[in-house]
Amino acid sequence: MNLRIIGLWMLCYLALTAAMYFDLGEQEEKCLIEDIPGDMLVTGYFLMEHWDGKNNFNSPHLGLTITVRDPNHDIIMKKRYGKFGKFTFTSHASGTHWLCMQSNSTRFSVFADARLRIHFDVQMGEHSIDPSAERHKHTVQNIEYSLEHLRDQIIYITRQQDFQREREETFRQISEETNGKVLWWAVVQTSILLSVGFWQIKRLKDFLIAKKLV
Repeated sequence: MNLRIIGLWMLCYLALTAAMYFDLGEQEEKCLIEDIPGDMLVTGYFLMEHWDGKNNFNSPHLGLTITVRDPNHDIIMKKRYGKFGKFTFTSHASGTHWLCMQSNSTRFSVFADARLRIHFDVQMGEHSIDPSAERHKHTVQNIEYSLEHLRDQIIYITRQQDFQREREETFRQISEETNGKVLWWAVVQTSILLSVGFWQIKRLKDFLIAKKLV
């Protein structure tokens, strides 16, 4: 069991070496913003390191609370984890989602400048094929498994395209509304300038007549 845990830890660490990372202070919450299509499976991987600015320390008291909010700011997932792990959720609506992280520990170091370094990676859709499953299954089953993986990828790409089309349609509507408002504002400005010009001409003409200059 210990070897499996160590192996999982090493796989998570290797998988996250190319992912993003950021520092997290004590009781500090940080959120990542992701544009996610509706009905999409999202998988996240994270690894926490005890960091004092120069060195990493192995602390058994590290933990992370992950909260996911949908475009309406409703919580669709909130769970506490250890120092590394994996979480999954399915989006219910297309749009901006907030992935927020906060340390579970109130005192994780005696160093004043100590922080937590979070390695984080987010993937959408089904991405991975289990190599061990491929080795132990029949060739036809392997092909089936690969086709299923390709089907999931096609579904993911299709949903991404639909999501982008929705965003383009929304942007087009906003652009048309903005252009219409700009046009009406130009008409109003022109009308005001013409009215002021005619009023000034009339006042000048009345002044000249009153002074008997014309």
